[in-house]
Amino acid sequence: MNIRATTILAVRHRGTIAVAGDGQVTMDTVILKHGARKVRRLYQDKVIVGFAGATADAFTLFERFDQKLEQYNGNLLRSAVELTKDWRTDRVLRHLEALMIAVSRENSLIISGNGDVIESDDNILAIGSGGPYAQAAARAMVRHSGLGAASIAEEAMKIAAELCIYTNDRIIIEELAIDEE
Repeated sequence: MNIRATTILAVRHRGTIAVAGDGQVTMDTVILKHGARKVRRLYQDKVIVGFAGATADAFTLFERFDQKLEQYNGNLLRSAVELTKDWRTDRVLRHLEALMIAVSRENSLIISGNGDVIESDDNILAIGSGGPYAQAAARAMVRHSGLGAASIAEEAMKIAAELCIYTNDRIIIEELAIDEE
């Protein structure tokens, strides 16, 4: 699935997880909005979700995912699996073309309508048209800088905005403190 028109990045590093999203909304080759909020907190502010896809699809999936989180007492992995089951089988939901990043203290996931629930090997996840740029920049900064998760996410998103025409530099970042093992 090739979702254009946004960049969402999650970085788990040094006791924090940060999820960043740009604010640009485009339709074909026209920028419609510069300051959209594509990153939100769900389930008593314990889960952060970022979305790449159409706005109406985002609201539908945020609502459904929040219901799953309530149903499964905030268990992110179980809620994600149950959401993808619905997403694949529900006759309305299965037409939604979107990707989501969802994080909690315990997990960082990419969730798709194809039934994918993917956890990162290196604690860095990215989706959307600028995702590969942001992910590469974040990986380099994790390896070669002393920055924390939020600073890495912000700088990586700025780099993606310099390269991807569907990504801007009006970045929203949400953070969670995590327990280091």
